[in-house]
Amino acid sequence: MDKKKWSKIALVWLLVTVVNDAAAAQVPVKIGVLADMSGLYSDIGGKGSLDATRMAIDDFQRNTGGSALKIEVISADAQNKPDVSSSIARQWLDAEGVDVLVDLPTSSVSLAIAPLVRDKNKVALFTTSGTSELTGKACTPNTVHWTYDSWSLAHATAGTITKAGGTTWFFLTVDYAIGYALESDAAAVVTKAGGKVLGSIRHPLDTKDLSSYILRAQSSGAKVIMLANAGGDLINAIKQSSEFGIVEGGQKLAAMLIFLSDIHSLGLKAAQGLQFSDAFYWDFDDSTRQFSKRFAERNNGRYPTMAQAGAYSSTLSYLRAVAKVGSAKDGAAVVKAMRDEGEFQDPLFGRTWVRQDGRAVHRMMLVEVKKPSESKGPWDYYKILDVIPPERAFKPLDQSECPLVPR
Repeated sequence: MDKKKWSKIALVWLLVTVVNDAAAAQVPVKIGVLADMSGLYSDIGGKGSLDATRMAIDDFQRNTGGSALKIEVISADAQNKPDVSSSIARQWLDAEGVDVLVDLPTSSVSLAIAPLVRDKNKVALFTTSGTSELTGKACTPNTVHWTYDSWSLAHATAGTITKAGGTTWFFLTVDYAIGYALESDAAAVVTKAGGKVLGSIRHPLDTKDLSSYILRAQSSGAKVIMLANAGGDLINAIKQSSEFGIVEGGQKLAAMLIFLSDIHSLGLKAAQGLQFSDAFYWDFDDSTRQFSKRFAERNNGRYPTMAQAGAYSSTLSYLRAVAKVGSAKDGAAVVKAMRDEGEFQDPLFGRTWVRQDGRAVHRMMLVEVKKPSESKGPWDYYKILDVIPPERAFKPLDQSECPLVPR
């Protein structure tokens, strides 16, 4: 064989060796998006959270040249059931090599998953559930809570309405963990602001006919009827409250946990004037608009909710931490690296950092739904009334009940 042929063979061998060495050097990461894919919270997270996670992976690989991590993503329907979600999570963590779970709808699901990832030394990124217990007594070294929680929602929404004259309250609350947390946190804020809670009534998850509950709330005579529920339950409550003339009768209807997708389903005519807090709005600045346009192109024109934005940003932060640690296998070490990153400028949430209790701290907003005449087109739904800086948006660390916080 002549020298030319030998040179070509040697070059091919060298290239194959380099490619194989580079592939071997990549850190494997497997992400499991466990979201409500078919139920009443599917518009809040669901397929949108999966797409947002994939967008974060694409952006991370593009920004790092695609050589640091070898990333795989899988997904499943949590069905909003702690037992179903725990079973899927165990299978993923024990048999399928999943390193991190993302989304995790409903607080009951998240509270069941938190000790599981701690015991397996994996990671959970809570982006759709809201109980502040996840960074309180239920905190772990392996979990991060992104987007919002019941404390932040209560202080931004209930506190403002009470100070504006909404001094008597009645709660219509969904009968599971997030409902309890929303009611408890909001009631404490109302009382502290000089208001009074006249009573509450709880309804089962995914209740289609809320008539009897709404009539009970109406008959209380409270100035404010607070809806401590979410998703399809919240939409049904607002629609049926309109049928009973709650607002026309002089009572104010307020929502603790509402998403852009809910406003889209309700329409501006039904939702106009509602005030609530939100962690993300697509039209906040150039960065949020660019992300949201890309997201909409993948989701039949639908714009992202704060939960879906949280899936993107938390995944991006997690991947940076894995690259820094050099492995995804020690979940507690990865979460520590997320905390050690300190303050950074997140493309969707602005100034952000992860605290010792696992709380991702970033801005919150108080928004009001526009009147139909104020909207310039589809998804132009909010007026931003106030931007709450990270330092005031979440429960102060020195008030946290998390055992990981030094006393």
